[in-house]
Amino acid sequence: MTPPGAQQRQRFVHPDASHAKKKVPSAYPIKPISAFYWFLAAGIVSAWFAPITDCDETFNYWEPTHYLSHGYGLQTWEYSPDYAIRSWLYVGLHAIVGNIRRLLPHTTKIGEFYFIRIGLAFGCAMSQTLLYMVTSTTLNSRIGIFFLIGTIMSPGYFHASTAFLPSSFAMYMVTLGAAAFMNWRGGLRTSLGVFWFAMAGILGWPFAAALCAPYMLEEAVLTLFSDKAAFFDTFVRVSRGVVSALSLLAFDFAVNFLFYKKAECVTWNIVKYNIFSSTGGPELYGTEPWTFYFKNLALNFNVWFLLALIALPLFMLQKIFSTHGQGFRTGLRTIVFISPFYMWLAIFTLQPHKEERFMYPAYPFLVLNASISLHILLSAFGKSDPKTLMGKVPAKLKFILVSLAFLFSLNIALARAYGVYTAYSAPMKIYSALWDDAEKELTVGGQEDSICFGKEWYRFPSSYFLPRDIHAKFVRSEFRGLLPGEFAEAQSGSGLWSGTWLPTTGLNDQNKEDLGKYVDLSACKLLVDTQYPERHDPLPPNEPDYIADDVNWDIVQCEPFLDAASTHLLARALWVPDLKSIPSKYKRRWGRHCLLQRKKKL
Repeated sequence: MTPPGAQQRQRFVHPDASHAKKKVPSAYPIKPISAFYWFLAAGIVSAWFAPITDCDETFNYWEPTHYLSHGYGLQTWEYSPDYAIRSWLYVGLHAIVGNIRRLLPHTTKIGEFYFIRIGLAFGCAMSQTLLYMVTSTTLNSRIGIFFLIGTIMSPGYFHASTAFLPSSFAMYMVTLGAAAFMNWRGGLRTSLGVFWFAMAGILGWPFAAALCAPYMLEEAVLTLFSDKAAFFDTFVRVSRGVVSALSLLAFDFAVNFLFYKKAECVTWNIVKYNIFSSTGGPELYGTEPWTFYFKNLALNFNVWFLLALIALPLFMLQKIFSTHGQGFRTGLRTIVFISPFYMWLAIFTLQPHKEERFMYPAYPFLVLNASISLHILLSAFGKSDPKTLMGKVPAKLKFILVSLAFLFSLNIALARAYGVYTAYSAPMKIYSALWDDAEKELTVGGQEDSICFGKEWYRFPSSYFLPRDIHAKFVRSEFRGLLPGEFAEAQSGSGLWSGTWLPTTGLNDQNKEDLGKYVDLSACKLLVDTQYPERHDPLPPNEPDYIADDVNWDIVQCEPFLDAASTHLLARALWVPDLKSIPSKYKRRWGRHCLLQRKKKL
């Protein structure tokens, strides 16, 4: 007898079989894990090849990290207990990552340097992947893929993604914060968004926390149009975010108390110095015209920057002429997503003191704006209705035009990134001679020798590039500002890292020169200098051509270094191949950045 229900039994069908049930289409144009690999690959390229373009990265972050790990390093006035405007928690987290590398085989200080950079690339890629996912599901999958493309092909991200700077860390955190606020699936994530923006402001750069203003304004507006229950829910979410932010601030306060041995709120100290300083503030370090960021962002994002600027006008035009009705909430949300970039650009354009890194926190919003613009334009461009102007353009011609635009943008981006690498990577290469002989008979640099810097002091990549406890020193050049001092060695005073809290001398917040920061040239066993053969003006008295002084110095290693003053603007901005067909006017002019060793007396 046949068992009941046997006729209803179904054969097992493998899900990969061709006749299996079709899978539900993914909301993502490419899988999130694949997107992460793309972001990470771009970050690793940055970690390995991007030169250090800002001396603040060396002296304010790499050197204190080196001090925590190796017991010595250069100290800026910001780390003096008298001023305390740098967080030891931020630096300490990176030191922990570097020390993980020290636990692995074949460790070197250069290995630690690049291990930290790869860690930064990993963190950046994680934040970018989350925003890519939220953009794809909240806005449009095509906007998500544009965000990925715009990010990985951007020279701006090539510099920012692995820079050891609070503005880069803030960029990671505001990316996570934006993803949290944008993602309404499964409920609002206000508290998480507030936490990430608090991380950006407390551990990164305090001003970056302001980027959450549009999202908080959206919360307030929607709450006004809701009932009492929704108002209470909003209050709870915001309160949880504020509590998490205050907890983080308290933890940062406690860590800094351990290092400075005094009660200091570093976040407030930064704000006080930059806004309420009575000694000149950041303007002491130079001012730039209002066009500075427009030029810089055009270089680092080319057509993507233009697309970011026109995002709001395009969206308004789309709302006016679109036949598809959208509610108030949808329109408000899009404006909220678009507004942080405009807000940040406007605020910092008005500030007299400008630096490229100040724009880093706005990079994810720039690319998001550009992706929205591109989506709107392609939607209009791709219309097939023959009654419209765009509908009369052949599809193949549209595809060719769009492809050419992408290729143009990609080529400009590659020329910018490769141009910067080839022009300015010499300071990260010339120290290899010190390491090549580390396991052989020492011929270049002895234990605890001094390596000196004159006019090239700001190109020093950090003590991570110096083996055998070689210390960086300064000889006087024509520079008349304040140079870094040195942290007190770990054995000085009592307790660990006493250099973080012992009183300092010669450090000030007015950029006034301190003669105690210099050593006599005779104390230098090694020296770094740059020579520009195509410059014929008389050299300043404190900046002689040490490379040409073959009586006192031997050349250990030289690398090509761009002579920016003698090179045309186009060749400075982009890579220009050294071909005979290139007019001489547009060719790059070269100097050489050299490591020198004092001649041994016979």
